[in-house]
Amino acid sequence: MKFQRERRHDEPEINLIPMIDVLLVIIIFLMLTTTYARFSGLEINLPTADAAKQPDQPNEINVVVTVGGQVLVNKVPLANSDVTSISEALRRAAGAASDPLIVINADARTTHQSVIDVMQAAQGAGYAHISFATQTSH
Repeated sequence: MKFQRERRHDEPEINLIPMIDVLLVIIIFLMLTTTYARFSGLEINLPTADAAKQPDQPNEINVVVTVGGQVLVNKVPLANSDVTSISEALRRAAGAASDPLIVINADARTTHQSVIDVMQAAQGAGYAHISFATQTSH
């Protein structure tokens, strides 16, 4: 004997179609309101210096970096352009000076890595005063 009526249990359903519609509207809204930056299209205009040329200081070391990456320390070309060779050449050029001023004269088309190597060599030699030479806009 079965005294209870047979009850039918309905499974609860989640209707996905309205949820998908809401998500699509949110995605479209985000796509329309987002700005995309294009770093490859940036133009950079570097400043020029109009200051008068300072007289040469006795504890100044001039380092020239050519387009090909060759390094000259006080007009003496180096055989190798690696950081250790440049650092040794800077120490020789400094002589007894405790903290010379390193002036980097780099060509406009010189790779950044060549200039960074000179800066690393100066840091490795213990010289903290680094300056860059510019040309006037005349």
